[in-house]
Amino acid sequence: MRVKVSAVALNPMDWKLSSLPDIAQMFGLVLPSGFGHDFAGTVDEVGEAVSQFSVGDRVFGGAVGRASAEYVVVDPAEGTLLHTPDGLEDHIASTLFVPAGAADAALRVIDLADGETVLIGGAAGGVGVLAVQLARLIGANVIGTASPTTFDFLRELGVEPVAYGPGLADRVRSLAPRGVDAAVSLVGTETIDAALALGVTPERISSIDAGPHPPGGARATVGTEAAPGAIERIAQAVASGTITIPIAATFTLEHIRDAVTVQREGHVHGKVVVKL
Repeated sequence: MRVKVSAVALNPMDWKLSSLPDIAQMFGLVLPSGFGHDFAGTVDEVGEAVSQFSVGDRVFGGAVGRASAEYVVVDPAEGTLLHTPDGLEDHIASTLFVPAGAADAALRVIDLADGETVLIGGAAGGVGVLAVQLARLIGANVIGTASPTTFDFLRELGVEPVAYGPGLADRVRSLAPRGVDAAVSLVGTETIDAALALGVTPERISSIDAGPHPPGGARATVGTEAAPGAIERIAQAVASGTITIPIAATFTLEHIRDAVTVQREGHVHGKVVVKL
């Protein structure tokens, strides 16, 4: 089926896939290729065998290396296309597929429970803002690493912010004198190192950005480990206003290079979106 794309949201994986041949090959891409993964739009054409979608349906999902285009062809059988909930604008829906799956998976594998304290590294990023809000909905106390410029925003989400960098474990210890129960590392390995220093057991530390073998025995985690239906439930929560998605910057397709530059610089507060 074919989707007329109205918005594309960037992820760190996008520029890595387009510039690193070894990583691109892992996803079945041969460089040079298209660009982008997460998108939202409207169904434009459907094949005879398609029954769950109709022309005119609003949808969001993922198409690895192909999303940044006026139209994208997808196979519904692959499970990478979902209906956009009523009340959810396309540019917001486009931000959800990869981050929602990653955030849910990162929390699910550490079995976070009500009343526990969790350290989340990279709390103000695209995955982080979802992870901290999901953790708060579970009932956990959340300490999130971020730059000081995002502290006020994180506090509005119910997060206790802490600056990343040397001395992180000591700063977290002062914020959580009774200890930390679990940790989620979304950027590098600093959060893993701090969590281990604080006595968190490796099986309760998840990582999505430290490769297949994170240090200290932490759990390498991917979005496919999200609970069934998690992305749809998160989309509904965003549509209802229960979860907030901050948009860091918006660009047109003609200025997608500028969008990628912003994404690659890091320290992005929320999501970078390209509108068509």
